[in-house]
Amino acid sequence: MCGIAGILSKKQVVKNTIKQMTDTLIHRGPDAEGFFVDNNIGLGHRRLSIIDLSGNASQPMFFNDLAIIFNGEIYNYKELKTELEKESYTFITQSDTEVLLKGFHCYGEAVLQKLDGMFSFAIWDKTKKELFCARDRFGEKPFYYYFDGQKFVFASEMKAIFESGIQKQLNNNMLFQYLAFDMVENPENKKETFFKDIYKLEASTFLKINLSEFKIKKQKYWKLNLAVSKGVTEVQAAEKFKYLLNESVSRRLRSDVNVGTSLSGGLDSSTLVALINNQLKGQGVQKTFSARFQNKKFDEGKYIEIMHKKFNTDHHNVFVAADSLEKNFDKIMYHQEEPFGSASILAQWNVMQLAKANNTTVLLDGQGADEILAGYHGYFIPFLKELYLTDKQIFIKEKQLLAEKHNFNIKTDLKFRIGIHYQKTKSLLRKNYHKFNKPAELKLLNKDFVQAYFTQVPFYESRNLNDSLMYDTNIYGLEKLLRYADRNAMAHSVETRLPFLYHKLVEFLFSLPAEMKIKNAWTKYILRISMQDILPKEIVWRVDKMGYQAPQNEWMQSGEIPEILKHYKNSLISEKYINDNFNDNWKVFMIGKFLNI
Repeated sequence: MCGIAGILSKKQVVKNTIKQMTDTLIHRGPDAEGFFVDNNIGLGHRRLSIIDLSGNASQPMFFNDLAIIFNGEIYNYKELKTELEKESYTFITQSDTEVLLKGFHCYGEAVLQKLDGMFSFAIWDKTKKELFCARDRFGEKPFYYYFDGQKFVFASEMKAIFESGIQKQLNNNMLFQYLAFDMVENPENKKETFFKDIYKLEASTFLKINLSEFKIKKQKYWKLNLAVSKGVTEVQAAEKFKYLLNESVSRRLRSDVNVGTSLSGGLDSSTLVALINNQLKGQGVQKTFSARFQNKKFDEGKYIEIMHKKFNTDHHNVFVAADSLEKNFDKIMYHQEEPFGSASILAQWNVMQLAKANNTTVLLDGQGADEILAGYHGYFIPFLKELYLTDKQIFIKEKQLLAEKHNFNIKTDLKFRIGIHYQKTKSLLRKNYHKFNKPAELKLLNKDFVQAYFTQVPFYESRNLNDSLMYDTNIYGLEKLLRYADRNAMAHSVETRLPFLYHKLVEFLFSLPAEMKIKNAWTKYILRISMQDILPKEIVWRVDKMGYQAPQNEWMQSGEIPEILKHYKNSLISEKYINDNFNDNWKVFMIGKFLNI
């Protein structure tokens, strides 16, 4: 896990510029720095040592005419190394970086298909005069860039790009999307950021730029197959699920530094604690870290304690108080760089800080499980839609159970039935309707601001459960959470690893029918039945779900924040972003801080 930065330019690249860029990324890699500058190309690296702590594994790393800078982890590097040794490659380090570099030399861009990992990297080919850059399948590791036809500037964080001399300019379109519709990314244009001319390399995508042509060529190298396999029994599915998740956990425990687990008290993180405990087999005690709240409505202490006692972990709690918002917000904003959705991010921030204070550099976390296993209650609607079209009897049964267990009710009236049978027509009509009839949220914003940036409501209506899960996993939802986690962790020089985002596990889950994800009104059904003999029943069969929720409304009324809110709101009104009746305190606080007004 590291920070990378570089420039490919038609002019001579200066080493000092590359160093200034990587200096802004020292939190991502406090252990070492390295540079490669050769006429038109400059590469810089900040290292957080995780695998092979020796100086031999430092970056940039070179092989023949290739130079690499790499941020992330290749979890299956041992297996890939064995494969490459059969192709007559030899290795002088124990690092995954060398495996990736020689894997690229052997297979070219096809090496991406072989990787189980989280990564963003850049490889310079001196012979071809070509830069190859790639990002992992889900967007766990960041990659930002600027391109003006004369120079291509890239880095793990935008602050490094600005340090190279690129002017920081606000992208008002994204600001509008956030204030109007809570969007922190643009699902219609995944490369867009909150800053003009600063772009993200999209997840599961690589780009190439040749010095002679000097044009960006992009290609997507992976996408989910939504086709459901038939004939898989529940028992078979549970066994394969457990096998793949255990394989993922085992690979993500590979480290030459201390590894711990983030424990929220929910099903996902508890599953990881249980599987890790089984894999340790008494060889060491697992460290677990949790965020707690004095407000019992938000505190998961009961379930955290159950897990701690059951698996005898070396457990550490941090109680997140209201003053954490005032104390840490500016630091979090600096590291996040763009607006984020809620105050729950503070809980995660404190967990990373706690891990670092306890000499734990790597944390396994349950993120991603909700999106691939249908953990959110919002998935009930596409689930019921699918059942209505495929099996009316099961539809009636699940509809009743969802009402009883979750107080979730849906009317199966004429409007519902027409909407399902004529969904494409309904979606088209809705889009056209909102072109001419602006939604109520827009009345809270300055009319000139709305007129300048409103085009249509960003909405997506799924056809079935898999469709909805795909949207959240690949289009909008998961990647913003991955950004929050990456920045919170790296701010404290901690690496997060996410076993549920093993691509083979994800592909398998998408091949399963809907009733293996939601059944008898239980979300994450296949996970629950897979873990029912391993986890305490209080965890496996929990109905309520919280995660790292924070008492946000309570915090917004504490300390000096009400006065700060008053100032920010007046400033946003005078800047002609919002109207006087705009009353979302979190957004006012967030954008006030973001714009530093």
